Amino acid sequence: MTRELQKDLMQHASDYRKRANEYFFKTGPGEYGEGDQFAGIQMPSIRSAIKHYLDMSLLGINEMLYHEIHEFRMAALLILGHQYKKAKDPFQQEEICAFYLKHKSQVNNWDLVDLSAPHILGQHILNQNFLNKEVLFVLVNSPVLWDRRIAMVSTLAFIRKGYLELCFQLAELLLDDKEDLMHKALGWMLREAWKRDSLTVEEFIKEHYARLPRTSLRYAIERMEPVQRKSYLKGSF
Repeated sequence: MTRELQKDLMQHASDYRKRANEYFFKTGPGEYGEGDQFAGIQMPSIRSAIKHYLDMSLLGINEMLYHEIHEFRMAALLILGHQYKKAKDPFQQEEICAFYLKHKSQVNNWDLVDLSAPHILGQHILNQNFLNKEVLFVLVNSPVLWDRRIAMVSTLAFIRKGYLELCFQLAELLLDDKEDLMHKALGWMLREAWKRDSLTVEEFIKEHYARLPRTSLRYAIERMEPVQRKSYLKGSF
């Protein structure tokens, strides 16, 4: 089944898109995506191609996930996320989430994280009534950038349901993170939380203004009215 999916995906490959993706996802020496290989397949084409493979076994998903081509790993994660969404048996949900965490080393670029973490790990923690939330604190303290991003972006599942506390707890642990991709993830989650509870997010920003990375601040206040946004940029609350 994996060979058939790979063949279907490659029918949509483009040299132009390949070069564009390699630039956009920073695959050059010393960049965060160094060595990542792209076929040049657009996301709508990936989503279309996987429709006939949504019942793929974990063995097949594993094979796709360890392929050198980025879009193949994306296809594997999208299938895994779909399977988690459709799983009704708690044991099957646990199996899928455990598989995701076991192979998280292959979730190794920001788009792979963002399109999988909330729908698998975040949703699983939510489904389990936060009993296994400790994994987020392990990940957020990891030296691996993608582990930390998985932790932060997973909170999107909670935020959408109005549970914001874990977002703030993890955000506080990331205030001194040196990676720009984490600054963006932090700001993104604060912005999503602001949509649900603007006052609490604004208090968080005020409390941590001196340490909050500038990029995180800009992302977090993006939806504010212009006058309010300018005041927060200046730190004049």
